[in-house]
Amino acid sequence: MLDVETRRRIDTARDILVGRVPDPKSQVEQITLALMYKFMDDMDVLSESMGGKASFFAGDFARYSWRNIVGPRIGAYDAVNTYSDGITRMGENPGLPTLFRSMFSNAYLPFRDPETLRSFLQVIGEFEYENSERLGDAFEYLLSIMGSQGDAGQFRTPRHIIDFIVEIIDPKKDEIILDPACGTAGFLISAYKHILGTGMHGQDGQDVGLTPGEKAQLVRNVRGYDISPDMVRLSLVNLYLHGFPDPDIFEYDTLTSEERWNEYANVILANPPFMSPKGGIRPHNRFSVTSKRSEVLFVDYIAEHLTPDGRAGVIVPEGIIFQSQNAHKQLRKMLVEEYLVAVVSLPPGVFNPYSGVKTSILILDKALARRSDSIGFFKVENDGFDLGAQRRLIDRNDLPQVKAEVKEYLRLVRGGIYMDERDEGDVSYEFETGLVVEKERIGADGEFNLSGERYRAVNQQRGKFTYVRIDQVCTVNPKKRELNGLDPSTEVSFLPMADLAENQMVAKPYQRRTLADVSASYSYFAENDVLVARVTPCFENGKAGVATGLTNHIGFGSSEFHVLRCGERILPQWAYFCVTHPEFRHAAILNMTGTGGLQRVPRDFIEDFAIPVPPMEVQREIVSEIEGYQKVIDGARAVVENWRPKVAVDPEWPVVPIKEACTVNPKKRELNGFDPQTLVSFIPMADVREHTMHIRPHQEKIISDVAASYSYFRDDDILVARVTPCFENGKAGIATGLTNGVGFGSSEFHVLRSRDDVLPEWVYLCTTEPNFRESAIRHMRGTGGLQRVPRRFVEDFPIPFPPLHIQQDLISEIQVEREMVEGNRRLIEVMEYKVRDVVGRVWGE
Repeated sequence: MLDVETRRRIDTARDILVGRVPDPKSQVEQITLALMYKFMDDMDVLSESMGGKASFFAGDFARYSWRNIVGPRIGAYDAVNTYSDGITRMGENPGLPTLFRSMFSNAYLPFRDPETLRSFLQVIGEFEYENSERLGDAFEYLLSIMGSQGDAGQFRTPRHIIDFIVEIIDPKKDEIILDPACGTAGFLISAYKHILGTGMHGQDGQDVGLTPGEKAQLVRNVRGYDISPDMVRLSLVNLYLHGFPDPDIFEYDTLTSEERWNEYANVILANPPFMSPKGGIRPHNRFSVTSKRSEVLFVDYIAEHLTPDGRAGVIVPEGIIFQSQNAHKQLRKMLVEEYLVAVVSLPPGVFNPYSGVKTSILILDKALARRSDSIGFFKVENDGFDLGAQRRLIDRNDLPQVKAEVKEYLRLVRGGIYMDERDEGDVSYEFETGLVVEKERIGADGEFNLSGERYRAVNQQRGKFTYVRIDQVCTVNPKKRELNGLDPSTEVSFLPMADLAENQMVAKPYQRRTLADVSASYSYFAENDVLVARVTPCFENGKAGVATGLTNHIGFGSSEFHVLRCGERILPQWAYFCVTHPEFRHAAILNMTGTGGLQRVPRDFIEDFAIPVPPMEVQREIVSEIEGYQKVIDGARAVVENWRPKVAVDPEWPVVPIKEACTVNPKKRELNGFDPQTLVSFIPMADVREHTMHIRPHQEKIISDVAASYSYFRDDDILVARVTPCFENGKAGIATGLTNGVGFGSSEFHVLRSRDDVLPEWVYLCTTEPNFRESAIRHMRGTGGLQRVPRRFVEDFPIPFPPLHIQQDLISEIQVEREMVEGNRRLIEVMEYKVRDVVGRVWGE
């Protein structure tokens, strides 16, 4: 378990680097190199203290030792040069084992600032190595912050998802364990820890652990491949720090190389790349399935490389689950017939912020699959984190229950419980998070679709009302032949996707065309038809509505609409509420298909989905109630979205550059004399809300832990993000409620301290109004995508400077307006809750 102090040190090291090394992957590499550098020196010190000799920093490399770099007699610039030369040359050091030399291959120091390096090495120097397991956990935490390798379709798998899969597969100490796309070795580390944790039990029931021989054999049983030399290096470090003296990690192209084709494993755990390079993979011809798609080939590889009793847990994109290409269907057929025992559907935001791709977990068991005539489908709605970009902790977590139910299902099947026995009533196969489906049913249509939602029963009773399939109460995508015989010059309404509002029931087109101008590819609809965007991200953003006010009652629009025409049993407004309800939307996202980022909701999913259908009089009552709430929401939303603080500038007011009204970026020397243990507030850029006047900190540090590269500020100072895209997004605010009145934060802040005759709120308004922001964007400087607002621009920008009493009056007026806007925002929340409550009662919630 990672201790708080070690986590703090890693966070501090990253914070020091962020101004000089903005890329998270590069931060990881620099911290990794520094940790190993100090580790080698510590081992030399230990050897010398026991009467031995230094082996790592010996001979010509003695001058590069950690002690020489951080010693009190070395100058700042000499330290930079020595350390930079050291890590560059360390790959040539004959005193290093091959593993260590590979870690320093092509290494370099990407900055030359002595103050940054001194602060960075000081933090690295605090790490202790007496507990390698603790250091390994620290390295795992360090790897967890590394971002996406999106061009290769690689995304770091969240630790809690890795552990979930490992606990279901349950690897054993005498089994060969493989990850053929190992990345940073997260699955292998988790499997290793799982086996150590389960241990062995003696006759008295006590946990006696693994013998040294068993542990050594376990280490030899763990193997990984990766095509990227950077990933191989990180895997080697990760495994070494977790007790693997010579890890079996190989730089190997799993899909195009054949050297290891004849190597098999008892357990395979993987999150292989989701995306194929342009033109596809060009694999050899030993795969069972013919494809150029990397996700298809990896799953084929994993299945084919299991031993006769082998098991696997593999994360796959949704294309594997239900895409209709021949290769996908062929792969699913093979899995269903020979390998697959369970599918676990994950929420679509598990890989945020790096990817919103929807994924599932395939549970393979080669021996069990051939004995069973069923497959279990389980669904994780919440994994303990929200689905936004920040992935914040929430109190809803289905993983423990889903894990328990999957393991129970597998236990029942291993015990010889089959679907025919269930039909006879001998055993219940009902699970709260899943269902069990006969293989015969899955393969009946030749698609071998692996979406559990497809096999759920319909026309079921939940709550007070009957559920029926949408295609039983609506026509989905009515045919254009209804218009045969109409004059081609007939005018019709036209609705492009951009004109369909989000989360608003009424869809009223403002464009017109003639029938002759509407191509066959457009979607056709009529008055009161329900339109639903079917493509990402429009579907997730809530683009749907009831077509209203159509010219000649006819409309055409984006080809990315699904159209629902309601029959006699359902009102269009009720159908709209159903297809915008979270239960429908979540299920639709799970069932999206497509590649290249354009995922779509399949037509057959909509047709098969079951919705509650109350009697018509009940529908009318509910629609009327909701429409009343919606009118309030629409009015309040218009206030919130359109209000901006605006000051009418009097041309008689003097105008001064900001540097005459504020101190820009005040000096840290103001803190000279403070006790280094003094607590101060800390505000990272991520904690600054957009378009919000006041910033209240949620973190604290002591002054001695705050590096020179941080921005310094006091209560009532104005913070303005200076870097793209934070500046454009409106990250700015007034620091409020700082611990001991002092704060530090991101080095990417400009800090403005107003004079006594200028209100901070006035300066905030001046630096958030459009003229300032547009001019600042034009003056940004920088390379590599990180453009910054220059300090000189901020200092010289002219702002109006009315007398203090006028500033106070204007700010007071704006504050009154702001409180009214906040009141409207709260009103929206209350009304939306009422809408959800009304619809939720009908859905049986």
